[in-house]
Amino acid sequence: MPFTALQLENIANASLDFYLKGQPLSQTIQEKPLLGALKGVQKTFPGGKGEIKGNVKADYLTTFVGYTHDDTVTYGNPANIKQYSYSWKELHAGLSLTLTELKHDGISVVDSTTGEGTTNHSEREKVAISNLLQDKLEDMDEGMSRSMNEIMWLDGTQSAKVFAGVQHFIAKDPTTGVVGGIDRAANTWWRNRSAVGASKITHSTANQTLTKFLRAENRQLRRYGGRPSLVLAGSGFIEKLEAEIHEKGTYTQEGFMKAGATEIGMADITMRGVGKIQYDPTLDDLDEENFAYFIDTRHLYPYVMDGEDMKKHSPARPPTQYVLYRGVTWTGTLICRKMNCHAVYEAA
Repeated sequence: MPFTALQLENIANASLDFYLKGQPLSQTIQEKPLLGALKGVQKTFPGGKGEIKGNVKADYLTTFVGYTHDDTVTYGNPANIKQYSYSWKELHAGLSLTLTELKHDGISVVDSTTGEGTTNHSEREKVAISNLLQDKLEDMDEGMSRSMNEIMWLDGTQSAKVFAGVQHFIAKDPTTGVVGGIDRAANTWWRNRSAVGASKITHSTANQTLTKFLRAENRQLRRYGGRPSLVLAGSGFIEKLEAEIHEKGTYTQEGFMKAGATEIGMADITMRGVGKIQYDPTLDDLDEENFAYFIDTRHLYPYVMDGEDMKKHSPARPPTQYVLYRGVTWTGTLICRKMNCHAVYEAA
């Protein structure tokens, strides 16, 4: 005998859905190789009025000239020092939550003034699926990571209150603009290398155009003492490079090998004479999937103020509201003290 509509409604009301316990499984966390690499080489500074400065030079005046007997000779007085200057910035990330939200999740705060210390209610597991407080803190942690990664990639034009990132220093058109107070139009040595737009590289599986270009460019990047140690590319650039390498390569028991390439992974490529080319998903997000950036992290890196690297704050709650606050601040900037060892390339 089939169930009646009333019986089915009664069963539905009496049953509980089954939920998997634990924290929400994030679906959109990506790797951030630029952020990881630059955080690994950051330096500290003690403070100052607001600028980080350094001296550079490229022109040399003193030369040998021939003379004989009583020829008149000349003397030069070199004055070729230039100074770069970058402003440090203050960044803030914060979250708020109410004691009511935590009570709904079966959590009580021990010290309601600062929110220090929490206790779980007995039998909390019967009503809680995920830990709300832990989820909010995880949101803050990943949100800070994402935003810092984006700031480090962008050129700083999105806000005057954040520092300029990689795309400010490694420009698609490095022949114009003032970077760090030095005019690129007047100083060719204060330019990164670039091959984009009309100069982009059209890959060819038959002619190996892209791989040959990268090896030749790597020599130019090392010409003045550069050593690019971080090469980040979008998915389109890597796919085009893979197409050339696969066309001329052979498969062995050790993996995919070819002359000029030492290893090919699922997302990264290591090329002899170029180095490891890593996939950075952020470039896809920025609509730069066909670009690659060559970075010498000895000369492009973050400076963070002493004691101000991801500094945590727990402000006291306002007396008229049962709201808790958590904040993190970071004070510093990204600096570049040498330009001709970096590059940006576009593949077609």
